[in-house]
Amino acid sequence: MNVLQLANEEFLPHVCELVSEGHQVTITAKGYSMRPFVESERDKAVLAKADAYAQYDVVLAEIAKGHYVLHRIDRICSPDGKRLKGKVSDPQALVVLRGDGNVRGTESCRLCDIRAITTHFIRKGKPCSTNSRFWRCYSRIWRFCLPVRRYLLALYRLFWRGELPQRFKRKKN
Repeated sequence: MNVLQLANEEFLPHVCELVSEGHQVTITAKGYSMRPFVESERDKAVLAKADAYAQYDVVLAEIAKGHYVLHRIDRICSPDGKRLKGKVSDPQALVVLRGDGNVRGTESCRLCDIRAITTHFIRKGKPCSTNSRFWRCYSRIWRFCLPVRRYLLALYRLFWRGELPQRFKRKKN
């Protein structure tokens, strides 16, 4: 089987077009910003069109011209800065995004810049709905782990992934 890899700048606009036409699109995750529950090159995200979004939804957003991220909605605010709860459909609402594997950085965009919502992930070949009780519970708990997320991610990389940090590896002569 031949595999064709395209840069996100070339590929994702086509994905967004298909989603806006009402199709569901499955993409392979790339990068580590959604670790530990979404692994790069292993897991897939199923994207669909949505009319409204809520806190904790995982979305595909265009945060700058041609620059897309698949991250979780951290919070949604009205244009005047008031925090909004529940499903929001105001295209001018400000959305703050954060990857599950990010300990510091966030991205911001308007609700109109969100291109798709993730309906479920395919993790290790098995579907995992983002509407499941497990996923909703995980989403809330993981957000409150932010102060210790760095240490939890380090333990995950060390023990589950077997990735020893570069500074601890022996140098070869």
